[in-house]
Amino acid sequence: MNAPRGVLFTIEALYDDHHGWLKSWLSRRLGSTPDAADLAHDVFLRLILKPAPRGFGSVGEARAYLRTMAQGMCINLWHRREIEQAWLDTLAARPEEFAPSAEHQAMVLEALQEVGTLLLDLPAKAARAFLLTEACQMSQQEVAEELGVSTRMVRKYIAQAMLKCMQLQARDTAADLLAPGLA
Repeated sequence: MNAPRGVLFTIEALYDDHHGWLKSWLSRRLGSTPDAADLAHDVFLRLILKPAPRGFGSVGEARAYLRTMAQGMCINLWHRREIEQAWLDTLAARPEEFAPSAEHQAMVLEALQEVGTLLLDLPAKAARAFLLTEACQMSQQEVAEELGVSTRMVRKYIAQAMLKCMQLQARDTAADLLAPGLA
């Protein structure tokens, strides 16, 4: 794959040349061959759905690009698992007779993961301001003092978070409208 800079590579060529290497790299990183296989597959699926630069000057450039994508996906996997474990710990602490149904548990876990993803997409202070006002019921003044910013900045942070929430809701609504009966 040592082609001159600017030569275009197909997804198939990238897959053939780098899938085994990426799966091995992910396996060492994750400590799990099945998780590595899943994420390696997801990296190439993402390349198909959201095309990337097709010109790499060397094997090293192509692998650096794939490794960067895979690293982000590892972080997302770890984050989802932390959220899932926190939910499972919460369920385990409840008396069994008050446990929600399996369907309700799945819905809550999905919502928690969406909120977790939303918070990761926000700047750190905006995510913290949103959590403090919504989850901890702190006033904007209290949040401003906690973060060391003005109340005006807190309002801006909350607006950023609310915009993300609205975008998430709009995306879900659009998906429901495009695929009736599948949700």
